[in-house]
Amino acid sequence: MTRLKLLVCATLGAVVTLAVLAAPHPAAAQARADLVVHNATLYTMTPNQPTAEAMAIQGERILMVGTSDQVRNAYPEATTLDAEGRAIVPGLIDAHGHLMGLAETFLQADLVGTESVDAVVERLEAFAEDLPEEAWLEGRGWDQNEWPGDGDFPTRQDLDEAFPDRPVYLVRVDGHAAWVNTAALETVGLDTIAEMEDPEGGTIRRDDDGQPTGILIDAAMEIINSDIPEPTDAQLDGALEEALATTARLGLTGVHDAGASRADIERYQRFIDNDRFPLRLYAMVGGRGDTFDYFCENGLMHDYEGRLSVRSVKFYMDGALGSRGAALLDDYHDDPGNQGLLMRSPEGLQEDVEAALACGYQVNTHAIGDRGNREVLDAYANAQAEQGVGPGRHRIEHAQVLAWPDMNRLAELDIIASMQPKHATSDKGWAADRLGEERVQGAYAWQSLKERGVPLAFGSDFPVEPVDPIQGFHAAVTRQDSDNEPAGGWQPLERMARFQALRGFTHGAAYAAFQEDDRGQLTSGAYADFVILSDDIMQMPATEILDAEVVATYLGGTPVYERDE
Repeated sequence: MTRLKLLVCATLGAVVTLAVLAAPHPAAAQARADLVVHNATLYTMTPNQPTAEAMAIQGERILMVGTSDQVRNAYPEATTLDAEGRAIVPGLIDAHGHLMGLAETFLQADLVGTESVDAVVERLEAFAEDLPEEAWLEGRGWDQNEWPGDGDFPTRQDLDEAFPDRPVYLVRVDGHAAWVNTAALETVGLDTIAEMEDPEGGTIRRDDDGQPTGILIDAAMEIINSDIPEPTDAQLDGALEEALATTARLGLTGVHDAGASRADIERYQRFIDNDRFPLRLYAMVGGRGDTFDYFCENGLMHDYEGRLSVRSVKFYMDGALGSRGAALLDDYHDDPGNQGLLMRSPEGLQEDVEAALACGYQVNTHAIGDRGNREVLDAYANAQAEQGVGPGRHRIEHAQVLAWPDMNRLAELDIIASMQPKHATSDKGWAADRLGEERVQGAYAWQSLKERGVPLAFGSDFPVEPVDPIQGFHAAVTRQDSDNEPAGGWQPLERMARFQALRGFTHGAAYAAFQEDDRGQLTSGAYADFVILSDDIMQMPATEILDAEVVATYLGGTPVYERDE
């Protein structure tokens, strides 16, 4: 007896039900299939037919889902693909990533996983060997919380001995702080920066003499960042190709790009026009500005060639927890007197939300701290009272630390929580230090939000975290790190059931982009976006999930990645 038949009782009524579920899409009744994928365990993410064995595909769309015998008999002329009993899931969707940010990491020193200042300098020295003499040295991925000591920020002097003349600009792993050397500060003027006031939404860290230490947080990063020479178009094209190869290799068929410029969007369109874009991208315009105005005036882009949509905008409310820039209702537990940063005034955010609603944008706002999240909820509620809900399905990106009453407000306002499971397992070693044992219970609380009826969309925030969605799935299910620690998971009451975790990376993410009708599920009429896995992540021991690999990624019925066997 097949797996699908086991799902129904062996009665006449159940057999009729099964036949209905397996019936081809009405438009497919007379169609010819190009491909039949069979001998698989398909996790369809549909409530009426959660698993199946086979599917028929014509062009980019699924015609039929059912048992292997049903589908092969319905389309005997089709080319067949034997999945050899493997698990197949819908194409995975990262609901919060940074595609050009990932691309740019291929042009910078990789500092992820460095365990000390000395280790950072060692990697920088190796990377600098291939740089032109006049080039800036850029890197990303350092995290002082992973180094020996008490988590203090490094200083410019830590870089000056190795790089006395070459400007160095290193972005923290979360993207919310920069560590620079004296040569970089001197491009603006050390004394000039020392005399500056902290910009709104940013901090220039200073020593006891008032001199900049070399750490620039959030908005203060722009003091130096604006002077760094831009990569060439050829460099960015090459880097984007590497980023797209990475997403395909890891099973992503969709990404929500959190903060795209018009130049980014035009680059994506050029890649699509030249058949070089193996991804479906949902772009969030990066705040108010020229790009926002362009699409407001010329019309939002709903589905360019089935690959690109531009109908949402991303705003920022606060900073990040790791750099103590997330806005909190009370002081940081490990930094009394500091309640973090608001990147903008609450009144200013409400004005921006109202402007976005008037243009028809979906509004997606970054909020990490409990105050940041509360201010966003207030702005959404007030703006919607003035403007109506607009397209609806507005989102909070991260929703990382929430006061318990505000969890209910997300549900009441129909706000989607766009969350990143890997953040919980990456931050677990120091999150309680920042927040204290009581407040941390409302952090990374995706199960509590689900229980309150809040829609969830899952992503990674790459390149802050690894691109790999299997790592995100593992974190959601276990709340453990890559070593499967701690036993039982960190704050285990917030663990997700596997179906719900997979839903966050498929149908839930598609819903958050208004695309749930034809993405994020394997059903007749949907895009034939799917991933063949080496192991069944829905059934294998949780401690082994990270051993699963992508065997093949299909986009619209075409393989865009196949593992070398």
